[in-house]
Amino acid sequence: MEEKQLKAELLAELHDNILPFWQTHMTDPEGGFFGRMTGRGELRPDAERSAILCGRILWTFAAAYRTTGREEYLRTAAQARDYLLEHFIDRRYGGVFWSVDAQGRPLDTKKQFYALAFAIYGLSEYARATGDAQATEEAAALYRAIETRSYDPAGNGYEEAATHDWQPIADMRLSDKDANERRTMNTHLHILEAYTNLLRVWPDAALRRQTRNLLEIFLDRIADPRTGHLGLFFDEHWQLRSEGVYSFGHDIEASWLMLETAFVLGDDALTERTRACCARIADAALEGYLEDGSLLYERHADGTLDRERHWWVQAECVVGLFYLYRFHGRREALAPALRTWSYISRHLVDREGGEWWWSILPDGSINRRDDKAGFWKCPYHNGRMCMEVAGLIG
Repeated sequence: MEEKQLKAELLAELHDNILPFWQTHMTDPEGGFFGRMTGRGELRPDAERSAILCGRILWTFAAAYRTTGREEYLRTAAQARDYLLEHFIDRRYGGVFWSVDAQGRPLDTKKQFYALAFAIYGLSEYARATGDAQATEEAAALYRAIETRSYDPAGNGYEEAATHDWQPIADMRLSDKDANERRTMNTHLHILEAYTNLLRVWPDAALRRQTRNLLEIFLDRIADPRTGHLGLFFDEHWQLRSEGVYSFGHDIEASWLMLETAFVLGDDALTERTRACCARIADAALEGYLEDGSLLYERHADGTLDRERHWWVQAECVVGLFYLYRFHGRREALAPALRTWSYISRHLVDREGGEWWWSILPDGSINRRDDKAGFWKCPYHNGRMCMEVAGLIG
């Protein structure tokens, strides 16, 4: 497969499958987006609605409008922006609610800084696509909330969560799969992603400093020079609390997001340092790469492997491999990038119901237990893969 054919297939997947699914099946005509569709295609209109899903939908459709100029994508992005600002922003204490009910009323009001990051990511992309000043102002306010409420200057890191009024919270976990630790790679990665995108539309000096600082945290603290992998969970003193646990998907995602940040910051020395680190991270991630083109989910502390092939991991694998090919001079990385896309196209894309399945189980069967769309299942990883790689091909 040639690059031009890959581009054509990715854009067809984006415009003919991923985006229409969300517009047709998940858009609530009364505002916002339905909270869940099961893996068997059953819409649950009464399900709670997550700030993460709303922010990711906003980013995806704003980016689609920015890259194509299609007005139907702008309408969906505007609906996401309006719903986020009206229902998820906490106008009393600041920040965003973790979730609202199907009527848009606050449900879980904790302040998870990961969710604030995705609100920034979506709003900044809308501003990037449209020049909307309010979107920039709201994103900047959320940035200030993270810096005021999450950033720990003494430990030089970001806390995970707080109560609705910014008090300490006992359970800081992002999900029940996570360790209850003060610092996580995942939250730092998505704050980095959000700050990088905000910097594109709001070149504030303090934001630039903190974006650079975040990248250096990854280079100095989170990336393990012994293994090349990213540490996942840390205490407040940056002591690793997840020795031997590797997330191949987060490794490959970070390997290109970190380099993107360096490009936006525009410091040549920092970019070359980041490039070298990212190559090591990508190589470590590819320890989980299989001959069929798929990337495994995780290595456990005891050395056993989680062999489930998650939708988002495969999407990030394509982008990470393409970055190795395009920005690291690794021409041999193009073939596995194409192979991973072929794996996705054959196994994960739902040609009948639209969108992608959550995962392929270790026995090769489709995972229908987990959502087709929901709290965590969104158009951001796969939609971004299509736009990112197509944009790099030009």
